[in-house]
Amino acid sequence: MVLRTVIAIEATWMLLFCNIFFANAVTNISFTPSNITVHMGEVETIEYFVTSIDEGTSCKLYSENEHIAYLEKVIDISTTGPGSFKVHGNFLGYTFISCRNMSIPTRIDDQLDIRCLRRPILVDTIFTASVGTLVAIIYINFGCAVNWGELRNLLKKPIGPLLGFSGQFILMPLISYGMGFVLFPNDPTIRLGMFFTGVAPGGGASNIWTAILEGNIDLSILMTTVSTLAAFVMIPLWMFTLGVTIFHDANIAVPYSQIATYVVGLIIPLGIGYLIQRYLVKLGQFLKKILKGFSSLLILYIIIFAIVTNLYLFELFSWQIVVAGMVIPWMGYLIGYIVAKILKQSNPDAIAIAVEIGIQNTGISIFLLRFSLDSLYADLTTVVPVAVAIMTPIPLGLLFICMKIKQRFWSGGKTLITEEEGSPRRSISSKKVDAPNVDNPVKEA
Repeated sequence: MVLRTVIAIEATWMLLFCNIFFANAVTNISFTPSNITVHMGEVETIEYFVTSIDEGTSCKLYSENEHIAYLEKVIDISTTGPGSFKVHGNFLGYTFISCRNMSIPTRIDDQLDIRCLRRPILVDTIFTASVGTLVAIIYINFGCAVNWGELRNLLKKPIGPLLGFSGQFILMPLISYGMGFVLFPNDPTIRLGMFFTGVAPGGGASNIWTAILEGNIDLSILMTTVSTLAAFVMIPLWMFTLGVTIFHDANIAVPYSQIATYVVGLIIPLGIGYLIQRYLVKLGQFLKKILKGFSSLLILYIIIFAIVTNLYLFELFSWQIVVAGMVIPWMGYLIGYIVAKILKQSNPDAIAIAVEIGIQNTGISIFLLRFSLDSLYADLTTVVPVAVAIMTPIPLGLLFICMKIKQRFWSGGKTLITEEEGSPRRSISSKKVDAPNVDNPVKEA
């Protein structure tokens, strides 16, 4: 028994000696430069110099993660002196190049740190500019369709706006914060991406979807405006309360100019639409009639173009990312609609409230991430708002299809929407579909 113990101890010391000896076979390998930034699809040439190596020792340069960056060819190191190799950037992330002793699978301490980034392309700029222009046009249409007198009535009984505000800035931040710890317990950067998405104000797409789903457009626009203005206070409030528990040393700057630009971009087209509605009546009626069709095309355009321009992010998708993309908007829809109905809101109002709570302004989320984080981590964490943007329209699109099927096969070409118990119902002809107007219910014949 004692002999076995002695033999085991000696073997342990022998292994330790061999590890130390072979691990230091290359006593000093230096890289020039010592760290690099390479873009996806591009190549960088790196110089190295080996000062000493044991005779008969074989070492190889290798990449820790070849999916992010890889060597053009295998580099064997068996002699001292200079050398060079080429590194190919493949995908977003951090990795390093190091030297590995082939006799014993250990690596040398010296390494070349690599950051692989995505180079901005023309299609990104085209997408941003085209979507901004089309959204401005759609808001002119909204300005033509809004019943401005109804906005004053909504402010007198602000149950809808209060529900929208509470859902947007209390429910959604808590859901995104909690689910972040459930889905990504060991990845604070992705949790930050989820949290930034949850604290963002309502998106302009909520107004478009409310129109498509025959909700209360007046209420939707009012809630979006309130949500966007409130973001000036609520975003920093959440960032410096729950946000600091994700990154204690975070130095996060709230993008006031971005939010202000969004507010102006909302108000100016609405104002133009109001002027058209008041002074160019025929044009206003025409823009009102094409609102739903134009809104549907815009949603389709955004979805397709967003997927095409962000195809690279699909490589980062995991089941956790997909679940995160579904949980944030879908929980907002469900809880918003249930609470609205419990409080006896009309069906158009409940639709507007649910859609407003569930849809986040992912553009603000992406800007916050890019403004606050290192450019590489910003690219990596934007997978969350992109996933949310992709998953957001799925239940709404299915609901729209169901509504159309119901109108076609079960309602004789008409949709009857019950407003409040005991109140008249309005009928929307399938042949002539205008933006919903809760001021002018039409009694059934």
